[in-house]
Parts: sequence; C-alpha cells; structure tokens
Amino acid sequence: MGNDSSPPPPTTISARVKTIASLSNIKLAILDFSNDVKKIALDDPRRMTHSLKVALAITLVSMVYYLKPFYKGIGDAGIWAILTVVVVFEYTVGATLSKGMNRGFATLLAGALGVGAESLGSLFGPTVKPIVLGFLVFCLVGAATFSRFIPNIKKRYDYGVLIFILTFSLVSVSGYRVEKIIELAHRRLSTIIFGGLTCIVISMCVFPVWAGEDLHKLIVTHLEKLASFLEGFGDEYYKVSEGDKSFLAAYKSVLNSKATEESLANFAWWEIGHGKFRFRHPWKQYLNIGVYTRQCAYHIEALSSYLDAKYQIPSEFQLAVQEPCMKMSSEVAKALKELANSMKLMTHPSTSFVHIKNSKYAIDELNVALKASLITERDDVLETISVIAATSIIVDIIKCVEKISEAIEELSKQAHFKKPKDATSDKVEKAHFPHRGAAIKPVDDGKDGDLITITVLADDEIGHQEIDLDKNKGEISRL
Repeated sequence: MGNDSSPPPPTTISARVKTIASLSNIKLAILDFSNDVKKIALDDPRRMTHSLKVALAITLVSMVYYLKPFYKGIGDAGIWAILTVVVVFEYTVGATLSKGMNRGFATLLAGALGVGAESLGSLFGPTVKPIVLGFLVFCLVGAATFSRFIPNIKKRYDYGVLIFILTFSLVSVSGYRVEKIIELAHRRLSTIIFGGLTCIVISMCVFPVWAGEDLHKLIVTHLEKLASFLEGFGDEYYKVSEGDKSFLAAYKSVLNSKATEESLANFAWWEIGHGKFRFRHPWKQYLNIGVYTRQCAYHIEALSSYLDAKYQIPSEFQLAVQEPCMKMSSEVAKALKELANSMKLMTHPSTSFVHIKNSKYAIDELNVALKASLITERDDVLETISVIAATSIIVDIIKCVEKISEAIEELSKQAHFKKPKDATSDKVEKAHFPHRGAAIKPVDDGKDGDLITITVLADDEIGHQEIDLDKNKGEISRL
C-alpha cells in the first residue's frame, strides 16, 4: 500500500508570525493613539478641563432620576435635562450662553404657542380640531423655517428657531392625545431650564473659556506671524544669513482664519463683561481687523514665491536695491509688532505710525535706487522685472498695514484702550522746555559760544509728510 501520509503543512509557523505581527501592529496603533491624545491635551489643557466640566454637569442633572424627591416632582420629563446638557454645553462661555438662551426662550415661546394652539383647536370641536392643529403647525413651521434664511437670524438665532420648530411640533402633536397638556409643557420647560442653567453656571464659574479672549489673542497672534515673516524676508531674499526658517510658513494659518474669527466674534457677542473686556465690547471691529490681516497675508503669500532660488537676481542689481528694500520690510514688520503689542496690552498704538512713515520714506529711496540702476541698459530683463514685482508687492503690504493701523486705532477708541502717556514724563519734559522757541545759553566755560535756539513743537504743529503710495507704486511699475 502507498503511504498516504504527508508532512505537516507549515501553516503553524506562518500563523504564529502573522499573530506576532498583528499584535505588534495593535501595539503600535495603541501607542500612536495615546501619543495623539497626549498631544491634544498638551496643546490646550483647557480641553481636558472642558471634558471634566461636561461630565460634572451630566452627573448633576442625572440626580433628577437618582433622587426620589426630584423624580416624583418631574418624572420622566427629567430626561430633557440630560438632553439639554448634551446639546447645550459648548467649549466657550459664549457658545454655551448662545445655545442655552436660544433653547430656553425657544422652548418657552413654542410651549406657549403649542398650548394656545391646543386651546384654539378645542373650540372647534373634536371633528375640526385636527384640521385646525394641522393648519397651525403648517403655517408656523413654514414661517419659522423660512426665517432661518434671514442672515441676522441665521447668524445668532438659528439654533433657537430649530428648537422652536421641534418643541412646537411635539407639544401640538402630543397635546392631541394627552389631556394634561399644560402640566406636560410645564415639566418639560422646567427640566430644560434646569439643564440650561446648570450648563451656564458651570461654564462661567469653573475655569471659564471666553470666546472674546480667544478672539483677541487670535488677532494678536496673526499680527505677530505676519511681522515675523516680514522681519526675516530681507535676510532670506538676499541670503544675508541662514537660520530657522519656520517663520516662512507661519503666516499660512492666517489665510483660512475667517470662519474661526466670525464664529468667535458671534459667541463673544453673547458673553458678559470679563477681565479687560467690557459688556458690549466692539467685537465687530475685530472682524474688520481680520479682513485687512488676511489681505496682508495674501500679499505675503505672493511675496513668498520670490524666495525661490530661480528668482534670485544678479548680485549687482541686488545690491542696488537691497538697502531700501530691506528697510521697507523691516519697518513694516516693526509697525506690525507695535500694533500687536498695543492690542496685547490694550493701549493706544502710539508709535506704529513712525515705522509706517519710515517705510514710506524707504519707498522714495527705492525709487531713486531703481532709477539710478536702470539708467544703464541691462540684458537680464526678466530678473529685473521680478525684483520690481517683489518690491511692488511690499508696497501693497505697506498699504495693508496702514489700514490695519487705522482699524486698530478705531478699536482703541471704541474699546477705551489706555493712553500710553506718563504724566511724570510730561512734567519733566515741560520743566526742561518751559517755552517754545526759547533761547538756551550753554554753560559759561570761559569760552565764547553762540546761543542755541531749540524750538519745541506740539504734535498738532508737526507737519506730517504724506506720501502717495499709489503714485510711488506707479513709478516703480513704470520702471
């Protein structure tokens, strides 16, 4: 007989290898997940605090079910308190106030109209009552849904309109089969208010996260990022020094910040006064600053393309315009830093206009340098055009920074920023210069000396030389 026995298949070893490999993959996946969680928690520790706050709120409203005295008074309607906490509690105080107040007032209004619709339908008898209720539901729900397309309502009250539709429909429909409709509406309203108040109190009193403060810091951070790029642009463009180049990409986060800024400004509108921010702080002005900041970031995006090696100009033409170009970039960066610092300290931007004026002076110097350099004929036309285009973009950036300065100046007036004036220094200055145009004689040291006349002018007497940026830009373009 033939031997039918065959050697054992080698599946045992391969199966073990696959098992070990799968276990190692699972271990790596767990490690990656834990590292991601740790990174998220370390990036903003307030996220962990928010999680604990939500857990605390859910635990407190759950006592409605756990404790008999509460359960006997409210009953199964206590589930609405838990649902309210789940959908209302948000990360910031403003978002929680927005949802909580929208839900509370919408529930109150919808409940009252639902009871009124039930009472009105009862006047027509049991036969016509369903038709009346259906007609009212159709009209009110249709009108409420259409109101969600109105910009002002959608911006701040969209969630409230949605809750109104839900509550009115539930009260109207359930009231047709429930006899004690007023008691039902009272229980639901009471539990929703209880859940909403729990969210608001915990959000405001336990490590609060203010949307207005986050918006303020976000705008300051954006200004600092733009200033960082412009500060290092000259060295990078002319290859003056080598070092950390992370600043070259920092501005990119400013480009897509519109949605975040509008959301924070909307939630900040609901918040009460806190810290340095008064009630009815001009949050809308932050959006105007954000618009000009993004415009500046878009110009910087175009300017960054000239940092590519293929756009580098010949050294002789580069040296001809290096000094005014670097001065323009440096001065406008200093202006942005001063504006960011004034917002951070909430003081009037008193020195930024000096750097803006210096950058305008640098434009005139650039015009002179370009005219002197282009007198001789050049063969490198493409390289010449590229540097003229780059300098033209810097001129546009200066114009944007000037708009940012004006917007921050307006914010400082509306928000009543502090004046950066020191009364003591004013007195000392007046003591040294008691009279305008006074003749001050030097100390007599036995030698003949001429009199020195020092004229002190007030701020309103200083003639600020205005430079037309459009004209300068046109001159650069014609070159």
